[in-house]
Amino acid sequence: MYARTLSIAVVCLLIAAPIPAHSQQADSTTVEILTLEQAVALALRDNRQVRQAGLEIGKFEDRIAATRTRRLPEFKLDVMGGQLLTPFDFRFEKGALGTYPDLGPIPDTTTTIRTSRQPTAVVIGQVNQPLSQLYRIGLNLKSLEIGKEIAGQQLRTQNQTIVNQVKRAYYVLLQTNTTLRAASESIRFYEELDRVTGEHVLQQVALKSDSLDVKMRLEQSRYEALTLGDQLASQKEQLNQLLGRDIRTEFTVTPLSQLGNYEVDLTAARERALAQRPEAAEARLRVQQAEYDRRIKKSEYLPDVSLSLTYLSPQSINSIPRQIASAGILVSWEPFDWGRKKRELAEKSKTIDQASSSPDGVPGTSCTRRRRNRMRSMSSRQGSLIPQNGI
Repeated sequence: MYARTLSIAVVCLLIAAPIPAHSQQADSTTVEILTLEQAVALALRDNRQVRQAGLEIGKFEDRIAATRTRRLPEFKLDVMGGQLLTPFDFRFEKGALGTYPDLGPIPDTTTTIRTSRQPTAVVIGQVNQPLSQLYRIGLNLKSLEIGKEIAGQQLRTQNQTIVNQVKRAYYVLLQTNTTLRAASESIRFYEELDRVTGEHVLQQVALKSDSLDVKMRLEQSRYEALTLGDQLASQKEQLNQLLGRDIRTEFTVTPLSQLGNYEVDLTAARERALAQRPEAAEARLRVQQAEYDRRIKKSEYLPDVSLSLTYLSPQSINSIPRQIASAGILVSWEPFDWGRKKRELAEKSKTIDQASSSPDGVPGTSCTRRRRNRMRSMSSRQGSLIPQNGI
């Protein structure tokens, strides 16, 4: 019994011995060492969802630039070619152009001037400078700028979500890696213990059941190590996917440094979260955007007034002038629409009510109070679990 205890102590000392430095250097030269800070930076740079949210901001910038061009004069050129189905007939009655004492009536008989049916072309050019539409265009620009701010808040939300997911995945991977190392050490321990126990059985200082128990524990440790290895591979693939790179990229994680003391004022943290959370800011912006949409729809009751310069040139029609130009004011108005604008305006008003009563609405609403209570309860439960280095 004394020999068995001594053997176990020797094995424990061997297990506790540090790993040689040359083996660590060999591993570091072949496998990437990924720190938590590097993982977060890679995710914010290459994550697909983050990149899509960033592209949404660029799309709004393009829409704003395109809408600004509507303030400038509009140039239109239309060319219509075709075949006359019926000729142009101009009928002049006798004396339609006057009656003169020396000449008599002009024309002296009823005359019909007919244009032959042949292929014709009509060129119409217009230059329109919007006037009353500038008000609606300005409202559209403000609505698009708010949409850009909403996209920015969505990008902030996506960044925070990805950072949270990366940190959770990194911590889980670190935990699994540590557990796998412990399982590997258990295998080494039970292999040595199995060898020592086998010798003791041969020397008849240990029972056969002791050897079988050690073998059972050895196989159980090997099974746990195999399971942990599969989990580790899956977790690495998940983290690589969050980082936006090939899921087969091999890497290893490093333990975090010693954490320092970190104190949290729950009241101040709660108020700061309510003021700076992107979801609350996005909800407030959506209310403003809905109000601008309603004003845009209401502006459609006004007629569209533009300065217009029109040029008309019919070809192959000899009976009318070849060049016709005019300048003036173009007014377009739909006075009766069967109540369509009224219904669309009512829809916009309901959209404002929906945005105002959303769960992430402006502070002061009942939904926001419920959200504040949930955050208060979560803060009280998780206050002791916040990492001391603020990560």
